[in-house]
Order: sequence, then C-alpha cells, then structure tokens
Amino acid sequence: MLQNADSRYIAIVVGTRPEIVKLAPIIRILGPSARFLHTCQHRDEELSGVFLAGAHLPQPETLSGICGEARHAQVGRMVEVLGRMFAERQPAAVLVQGDTNTVSAAAQAGNYAGAPVVHVEAGLRSHDRAMPEEINRCVVGVLADLHCAPTERAVANLVAEGVPAGKIVLTGNTIVEATLGMLPDDAAAREIVAGLGAEPGEYVLATIHRPENTDDPERLRAILDELSKLGLPVLLPLHPRTRAAAERHGLTAALDRLRPVPPADHRTFLGLARHARLLVSDSGGVQEECTVLKRPLIVVRNSTERPESIEAGFAHLVQPGPAISDLGRELLGDEGLDERLAAIPCPYGDGKASERIAGLLRGYLR
Repeated sequence: MLQNADSRYIAIVVGTRPEIVKLAPIIRILGPSARFLHTCQHRDEELSGVFLAGAHLPQPETLSGICGEARHAQVGRMVEVLGRMFAERQPAAVLVQGDTNTVSAAAQAGNYAGAPVVHVEAGLRSHDRAMPEEINRCVVGVLADLHCAPTERAVANLVAEGVPAGKIVLTGNTIVEATLGMLPDDAAAREIVAGLGAEPGEYVLATIHRPENTDDPERLRAILDELSKLGLPVLLPLHPRTRAAAERHGLTAALDRLRPVPPADHRTFLGLARHARLLVSDSGGVQEECTVLKRPLIVVRNSTERPESIEAGFAHLVQPGPAISDLGRELLGDEGLDERLAAIPCPYGDGKASERIAGLLRGYLR
C-alpha cells in the first residue's frame, strides 16, 4: 500500500529500562514523527513505568503476552506482533538500541517488512558468545542498514566484521545526554541520599541483576559476602530478579548484611551514584554512567563489551570473590582518586549523539 509522505513515521521500539533511558532524548526530539512501541519485555512498574514517567515520555503502544516467556518464545512472539504492525503501516525506518531480545526481534521484524533498520549503540562486542546479549548484538549487526556507533572501537569492530564504512556513523552514546539531563543537582542528590539514611561520600552503591550472577547461587553468595566486607554501608537497589534469586538460593541473610532498598528510578539512582564513594555493578549502563559522573566502578562480570570505561580508568573488571573486597578497599583508600577521575574525559562522546541520530532519522522521513 502506498503511503502519503505525511504519514511516514519512525518506529522506535523499546522493551527494557536501558532502552527507555537511552532513547528518551531521541523520542523527544522527533516528537510526532516517532511511533513509540514498547514490547513489555520489562513490564514491571519499577522497571518500566517509573522510567517512562521520569523521562517525561508519552505512553507507548504496548505488546502483550511477552514478559516472562522463554527467550525463544519471547523473541518469536515479538517478531510476529511487530511484523504484523509494520505490515499494516510500514515505517520509514525502525530504530532499536542496544542488545536485548527486543532489539533482535524488532530488527528482524523491520527487515522482514522492508524497512531500514537503524541500530543505536552499534558495534559493541564482548567476544563472549555465552552472553545472550552478544548474540543479539551480532544478529542486529547483520540486519542493520545504519549503524550508529558510540566509539571508535565500536566502529572498528563493525569494519572488522565486514560492515561497509558507508553504513557506519560515529555518533557518540546517548547515555551522556540522558545522564546529564536526568542528574539531580548537588542539593537534590543530597536529599535523595539522606532519604535513605546515608551520608554523602560514606557509602557504596551496588546493583546486581545479570543472570550470570543471579542464577548461580555460589556467584551470588560470593558477591553479597564480599560487598559486606567493604567497611562502608552498601546501598543495594534490588532488582526483582535478584530478590527472587536470593530467596530461591537461601541468601536472604546475606542480603540483610547490606542495605537493600527498592529499585530506583533513573534520577534517584544518579543522585545516589553522584555521592557514592564507590560503585559496584554488573550493569552495562552503569559502566557508561560512571564516566559521566566521574565515579570509580567495580564491574562484576565474566566479560564486558565496554572496555573503553576500563581503559579510561573509571572501571575495573573482576570475578565474584575476594577481588571485589580487595580492590574495593584499595579504591576506597585512594585519596587522590576523585581528582584523577574528574580530569579524565568521558570516552562516550560530547552529549550530542541524540541530535546526530535524530538528524539521520529525519533523512529517512524525507
């Protein structure tokens, strides 16, 4: 069916908390040209609703029956529903961000519908195929028509895989402007910290949620035990998966040695991170945010697709076990660390990635 040029739109597909956070600036810039779709891969209010509200985004069109299914069923169902939506009204382009099941499915659906696929945060590679996200990244790497790479390393990864240079644009990472736009000022951040009974600069902020850490009881036990040895209160915004895993593995007593708090919306988390002495996380987004906030981070994972944070000096990759508390105490005792980190440029760009990407998308609308 032929469409009037005025009916053309950019399909922006999200499914999880990080996608909402990182695509919010682009959605706001595009305004009515964007058709905002949510697969509900994360449908919990604390992992989705509060982030939509905090980013001042319109309510998206939602898919149903996706959350909680096995990965193969989840991806298959998303491809089916999105494919039908795109066939009914073809988008000028389909925009996806990152490496979730939603990203893989939306890229497939867009490609099958004959729409150009634009991948934001393209070219990240851990070279660890045991990581489900790595498979999703590689799938989108094959399907995307335009790769918006956040760093020179990401560009090099894509070129090495045979992606034509004309399909790659170095844009920077939208996390920079998303973080700066949501970051509370110093006074407001101190209020957030005080509201949780902590003192600025006198606590550790930790987040643990990845299946490689939560599905393995010994890994999760080791992480919780080592966090309790850092010598400072450890605020732990508790992901629903982590809470369920601790209960399933009989680790609630280990949790009680820390300070579990409810999952934090983006503004609250950034306020806490701003005044934390140390961050400990297995999150991909926190590896980027720490470079904007100039905070030290211990990354508890097998591998990372964001080596730029490590090479710049902000992040340190460790396995669950004594390395967490050993390195943590070393970083906490480094009196010159804050000053050194403050002087290091963020490796993820200048905060204008969203403007660049929105400009590229307007080209599809024309």
